[in-house]
Amino acid sequence: MVATDGAGGRRLRVAIIGAGAGGLCVAKDLLEAGMTEFVLLERAEGVGGTWRTNRYPGCECDVQSALYSFSWAAKQDWSKPYGTQPEILAYLEAIAAERGILDHCRFGTEVTEAAWDEGSASWHLTTSAGDDVDAEVVVAAVGMFREPSLPDIEGIGSFAGSLFHSARWDEAHDLAGERVAVIGSAASAVQLVPEVAKVAGRLHLFQRTANWVLPKVDDPYTEDELAHFREHPEIQTAFRDQIYAHMDIGMTFSDPGPLAEREAIGLAAMEVVADPEVRAKLVPDHPFGCKRPLFSNAYYPTFNRENVELVTDPIARLVPEGVVTEDGTLREVDTVVLATGFSTTRYLSSIPVTGRAGRRLDEAWADGAQAYVGITTAGFPNLFMLYGPNTNNGSILTMLEAQSAHVLAQVRRLLDERLAWVDVRPEAMDAYNAEVQAAIAAIPVWQFDCNGYYRSPSGRIVTQWPFSMSEFARRSGTIDLAAFESAALPA
Repeated sequence: MVATDGAGGRRLRVAIIGAGAGGLCVAKDLLEAGMTEFVLLERAEGVGGTWRTNRYPGCECDVQSALYSFSWAAKQDWSKPYGTQPEILAYLEAIAAERGILDHCRFGTEVTEAAWDEGSASWHLTTSAGDDVDAEVVVAAVGMFREPSLPDIEGIGSFAGSLFHSARWDEAHDLAGERVAVIGSAASAVQLVPEVAKVAGRLHLFQRTANWVLPKVDDPYTEDELAHFREHPEIQTAFRDQIYAHMDIGMTFSDPGPLAEREAIGLAAMEVVADPEVRAKLVPDHPFGCKRPLFSNAYYPTFNRENVELVTDPIARLVPEGVVTEDGTLREVDTVVLATGFSTTRYLSSIPVTGRAGRRLDEAWADGAQAYVGITTAGFPNLFMLYGPNTNNGSILTMLEAQSAHVLAQVRRLLDERLAWVDVRPEAMDAYNAEVQAAIAAIPVWQFDCNGYYRSPSGRIVTQWPFSMSEFARRSGTIDLAAFESAALPA
């Protein structure tokens, strides 16, 4: 995990936390720059990140794969426009193998603590494997979806059947013929409910908040079409450019016209639900864009199945037999699936991290996670984040490419200028985040209280990037030297 300067004299150790898409992107960039002795520390037993841990039935991406893929690793033969979890995982595994990244990975190695040492100007990483790591540079690629969010439901530990989170799917458990309760109705539920309903004897979906679920063009490609794509890769390139142009504008959620059009599309999609009472319960009470947009062609038709019930009465408690709602009804079930999402607002602070002067990251982020360009946070030198605070927009793989390029430029600066460390100035970070938060405040749909995952406990939106992907690439593509302080290496 050593990078050297042009003279080959300086040894700069680099450690990457996480071998998901972000970690692989940084690793690829380091290798192309001739920095070959870095290490990726990954708690799972393989690469892939969220696409390895999320294995529930129906799991797939909600961005077309022509754009939800790296620009430097084009794939012409996705089975359909929106890639499935197995396909995306195989894509990332192939990148790791073909690019020589696997040799740099330590699997089954979770970073449990990180501490900056002033004297040596380096980070000490404690790991679950007992194989601790010291590095001058740390790249945290843990992202937003590291820790599942568990609901605070009375009696959840008393349930006598099987219970697991969608992000910790029990693949050995057979749901065929079972009575199943799915708690939650957002992204994972929209994908898994149609699949589980096909095999379950009875499925009860407990919905707290209705979501906007739009249809998508997602017919599988024929073998002739795939052969044509392979022969003419420019077709997928043009499709990628088209998707980028559309998302680059639309994902800012600032134009009320397109938002109203999407609500109309969502309402039209609900018309497939035969029961008018059920259909009425599926209509959101918040504007499109307030929460994460969802896409499915199978979700609404599922409510026409005789074995599916939509429950909107609040859950009172779990008992050994099943789920009790506040109206006193007990629904006896064999399995409870928690489709309750992730603790998205903690980012790297889910790990104990100590920076300069003994300051802890969770203390620095007491009012909500924040960083400069989403990558560096004041008081934590030589620590760079991918998919950090306020970088969620469009295709995250496109955003990751820009972030990784910024990290590589910072590493180059450490080497070229013979710097011990760089750290963003607090005033630069504060000014940047004030601008971001002002832009967020100007987007009306993000001001509604709709139980979304965007806000930290303080009320601050810490996930969303309010501008375009192109604007993020522009801002992260140049290092503003005035925004950073640094220390030179001893002579």
